[in-house]
Amino acid sequence: MRWGFIGIDCGTQSTKALVVDAESGAVIARGRSPHDLIARTDGTREQEPAWWTAATIRAVREAVAGAGSVEIAGIGVSGQQHGLVALDAADRPVRPAKLWNDTTTAAQCDALTAALGGQQSVLERLGNLFLPGYTAPKVAWLRDNEPAVYRASVRFCLPHDYLNLWLTGEFATEPGDASGTAYLDVRERRYAGEVLDALDSARDWSTALPSVVPSLSVVGRLRSEAAEALGLPAGIPVSAGGGDNMCAAIGSGAVVEGRVVMSLGTSGTVFARSDAPAIDPLGEAAAFCDSAGGWLPLACTLNCTNATDWVRGLLGLDHGGFEQALAEAAPGADGLTFLPYLDGERTPNLPGADARFVGLRVDHGPAEMVRAVTEGVTFGMAYALDALRRTGVAPTDIVLVGGGAASVAWGQMCADILELPVRRAVEVDAAALGAAMQARAVIGGAGLAIDIETDRNWQPNPTPELRAAAIRAAALRESAIGDFTGLRQPAEPVHA
Repeated sequence: MRWGFIGIDCGTQSTKALVVDAESGAVIARGRSPHDLIARTDGTREQEPAWWTAATIRAVREAVAGAGSVEIAGIGVSGQQHGLVALDAADRPVRPAKLWNDTTTAAQCDALTAALGGQQSVLERLGNLFLPGYTAPKVAWLRDNEPAVYRASVRFCLPHDYLNLWLTGEFATEPGDASGTAYLDVRERRYAGEVLDALDSARDWSTALPSVVPSLSVVGRLRSEAAEALGLPAGIPVSAGGGDNMCAAIGSGAVVEGRVVMSLGTSGTVFARSDAPAIDPLGEAAAFCDSAGGWLPLACTLNCTNATDWVRGLLGLDHGGFEQALAEAAPGADGLTFLPYLDGERTPNLPGADARFVGLRVDHGPAEMVRAVTEGVTFGMAYALDALRRTGVAPTDIVLVGGGAASVAWGQMCADILELPVRRAVEVDAAALGAAMQARAVIGGAGLAIDIETDRNWQPNPTPELRAAAIRAAALRESAIGDFTGLRQPAEPVHA
């Protein structure tokens, strides 16, 4: 009999499911189901949790059907980080979930920061600042803006916690995903009472929040109703899972120090394993725990494939047309520069910022626009990588994962701008793979350390035109920081 493990990744754009072989860890089959998005001009980004469960059912059924006679030995769940799911006494969502890229909570971030004594005090206590994407300010936003809904909310959890609850009936979380709430002490892996008191000193947080269990543990077993919906036997063990970046770290082999992973998804993230808490003195890189017993310093930009998909749609290009345009345009986009803050920005922390083309001329065509947007996104990732370096990470090469990693031209651009060798993992759905690998380790007794298979290896070849574009991009970012904060920051090193 052949056994396999299911990895589920509930992302912003879709839910993906993989079945991996219990012995080799190879992907046997996969399924995918897209999500809708509630988006408003005030920065609102929300989804109905029912969309996630429906998409999970479709994706898992597709993957299981593709796996044929493979018996499922366990399940692991990865989910988009930071989202706030508010539940009533019957564990039904009381409203749509506010997502990681929702930027409506800037006022709550300021209030929480002031309540805990300012930014330096917050960093010293938590290791992380309060940023609009995090969960704690979302709870405060709900309290301030929808008091009746807040009062009706009995429990709060993250998207991956909600899926685990739906699968098993158990209300639990693990340190990796929980460290993105900003109410977890990442050094001690426990809830930070001072933050919870600042949110609501009258609420019993011991029942309102899920218990924190070890990442490498079984959180529960597949309940009969969920099993019937998925077409699986009841009782299958479910591992603790984790946030999408934490699971992507497992799926890309970042369970030992030294490997730096860059995910080109809706957001852009860069992260690496650390054996001890890794704190950025400026607070731009997050001091997260990972979902394998260590820590995961991580820097995130809100704008990545959302920006490249935007320009592709604007110009009516399919993926092949986008790739051709990107390859045709010269480095530097003939003087065209793009600030990619379509959804505000997190690194640097500019939730109210907007996007800008600078230097647009009549002789610029679609290829230059595609190149400028993709360069703008990648220069943003270079800025995020500098934040990661401040935590002590010393990158020697980059492993690309995520949807954007499928682009050959973008991979070379990453190598040129970051001035580091770049490899592309064969399995770009690293979060779903990591969730399956965690379940395989916890339930099947396999190790987490894997030699990932790569199919590309780009060497950096920066050009004078690209260096000039980097200088323009840095100046444009500095201008945005001045416009949206009233402050100027010293120029950072330019990596291109």
